[in-house]
Amino acid sequence: MSSATSTQTREPAREPSSDEPEAYGRANWLKVGIGLAGVWLLGWGLANLFLSFGYYPQWYGHKLVIALLAVIGGVAGAAAIFWFLNILVEGLPGWLCTRLLPLVYVLPAFGLICLMLVYPVLQTVNYSFANADSTAYVGLSNYREIFTEDEFQSSILNNLLWLLIVPAVTVAIGVVVAVLADKLSARGEKVAKSMIFLPMAISFVGASAIWKLVYDYRNKGENQTGLLNAVWTGLGGDPQVWLAVSDAKLNSILLMVILIWLQVGFAMILLSSAIKGVPQETLEAARIDGASELQIFWSVVVPQIKGTVITVFITVLILVLKVFDIVYVLTDGRNQTNVIANLFFTELIAREQAGRASAIVVILLLAVLPVLVYQVRHFRREEAAR
Repeated sequence: MSSATSTQTREPAREPSSDEPEAYGRANWLKVGIGLAGVWLLGWGLANLFLSFGYYPQWYGHKLVIALLAVIGGVAGAAAIFWFLNILVEGLPGWLCTRLLPLVYVLPAFGLICLMLVYPVLQTVNYSFANADSTAYVGLSNYREIFTEDEFQSSILNNLLWLLIVPAVTVAIGVVVAVLADKLSARGEKVAKSMIFLPMAISFVGASAIWKLVYDYRNKGENQTGLLNAVWTGLGGDPQVWLAVSDAKLNSILLMVILIWLQVGFAMILLSSAIKGVPQETLEAARIDGASELQIFWSVVVPQIKGTVITVFITVLILVLKVFDIVYVLTDGRNQTNVIANLFFTELIAREQAGRASAIVVILLLAVLPVLVYQVRHFRREEAAR
């Protein structure tokens, strides 16, 4: 009994050392002061450094020097600010330190998101109610003017046409290519997928330049260097300025072909991965039941890759809502091919109507927002189902 009692004898309480006050609920005000001073001085210094790049570039002599200082200042400055923030939090009482330490690494990033994303959105909404040079508020007049203009209505219709055609065709071709590539040998599948995915490495502007050569026009009697006109004249037709043919929205459809060409590789990769993830047991069970390959695809494969199909469709849909480069490079909105993003650029740069341009952006944002919300909810449902 005495031995049991001796083993349970409590050790004497250890006195806290002077260098770990936070563990015992006391604050180290020296650390707090150093942390606050360091964060403030670094923030002030970095802000002035980056402002000087824009206002006084002559101080640095060359743009390469500015770029180098921006990289060094950004990386080293961020590391130093986190270091001082860590010192600041460590100097706080233990219970407060425990709660604030994770936030130290989250709040700066959240603050940058607010600065770079939330603040510009709020300012854009604000400017949409202002005049051309943002010096006076004009209420809803920018929105009234935009919605009553034929050019905006035509742009809306074109965007709707893009939304109806591009995501659906991209997903459909992506599924077909993924299924067919899966039938090839391992080496053949790699080669085919690499070739189809290759356009993803090209920028929208570069792709537009390539397809401009395809749609190129030469006068009748001259050698047609454009592939489409060469084929068309070879079949007995007259050469056409294809991007000026607005009948049945042909020129807009030809522009859509470029975006589909760029995005099919993306759709194929994701859909191919989803198809390969379909359990072989379900496929074999369907074959034993006498189902044809087409029936297996529609009744077994498609339901199991539905989540990936929706993800690809929404991703391409959001991209289509923001399409700009292709239209700007090839037609600049002429011949009834304008879209909302290109109309915004025209209003802001060519016509210098900042208020109307901001209103167009707000309308585009409102169009994209429901799709983004749906995508986030769909992603959460997919994660919860796993």
